[in-house]
Amino acid sequence: MTYSEHKKVFKQLKAKPVKLKKYIKHNSPKERSCGRSTKKCQRCGRIRGHIDKYGLNLCRQCFREIATKIGFKKYS
Repeated sequence: MTYSEHKKVFKQLKAKPVKLKKYIKHNSPKERSCGRSTKKCQRCGRIRGHIDKYGLNLCRQCFREIATKIGFKKYS
């Protein structure tokens, strides 16, 4: 079950608060303590292609867009 599917069911269960509470308890995505999904790009929220070096916390696509503004130079 994806995150968006998890949110779609809320519309159906708004009229039934007890069932909604039980649904949230058993079906909400769990908080991660390690792994790929804990680090996200600060700019766009993408999980994949994450650059953590030097405290950048950007994905590679966002890094390419703003690298010159940050002070990185392209040598080749």
